[in-house]
Amino acid sequence: MPSDETLFGSVDNLNCQQILHSPLGKKNEYISHYQPDLLFPIERQAQRQQLGITANALPFQGNDVWNAYELSWLNTQGKPMIAMAEFIFPCTSSHLIESKSFKLYLNSFNNTQFDSMEAVQAILVRDLTKATGTAVFVQIQTLANVCMELQRSFSGICLDELAVTCDTYSVTPAYLQTENQLVTESLYSDLLKSNCPVTGQPDWASVQIAYTGKQIQHAGLLKYIVSYRNHQEFHEQCVETIFCDIQRYCQPEKLCVFARYMRRGGLDINPYRANYPVKLVNQRLWRQ
Repeated sequence: MPSDETLFGSVDNLNCQQILHSPLGKKNEYISHYQPDLLFPIERQAQRQQLGITANALPFQGNDVWNAYELSWLNTQGKPMIAMAEFIFPCTSSHLIESKSFKLYLNSFNNTQFDSMEAVQAILVRDLTKATGTAVFVQIQTLANVCMELQRSFSGICLDELAVTCDTYSVTPAYLQTENQLVTESLYSDLLKSNCPVTGQPDWASVQIAYTGKQIQHAGLLKYIVSYRNHQEFHEQCVETIFCDIQRYCQPEKLCVFARYMRRGGLDINPYRANYPVKLVNQRLWRQ
């Protein structure tokens, strides 16, 4: 079994004492009867403090949108029910939910009887709201009612065909530079990859940057995105770091950063942060 030092590597911007007690990187029993204390909250402010963000003055608004594809429980006759669920966690919540604990928690519904789908939804809202410190939106739909349109890619200009030389795989915000021209544009890349800060497992994502302001140099932005390749941080925290770096180095008037991560264990995580109101459509990309 690797030591804690090996698991955490050189990551120094996380509250390691919190994560040491999480189920990440450990062998866990898969409990199939409802157990809400499987949820493991992690304080957001520990990482935000490294970005110079105070809890009462966030430089952005946004949500973390999770989709669950493996939700199941028993009805009162013992018959299995299956559904999909959408969870929306406000970025203003004091805590995020560690993803493995969320999977273990959802698995605990598998052999538990509930009166109705509405009862399951109410329990999910109650438990997640308690764990995160703010109201969480939950919508459960039967497979017959699910209507999630598949989108091939983000809209906008794809950066991935640019001929750039990449030789830096640790986050390098100095790549972010601007031109004098004022633009409104949407840029995206499918090359975002970061790693779990505990297990080191890869997290693959597509990211979209929509902004108004001095034009961000496309090649530099792509090299910045690629520089996350060996970075160890949770999905939500990566998006907040990208937002803060672009805001600091490029100073756009308007900025929205939206990442859609590939699913793992039946869950995908899709955080977005913006400095203006955004009406987001939860539209699954082809890789998801």
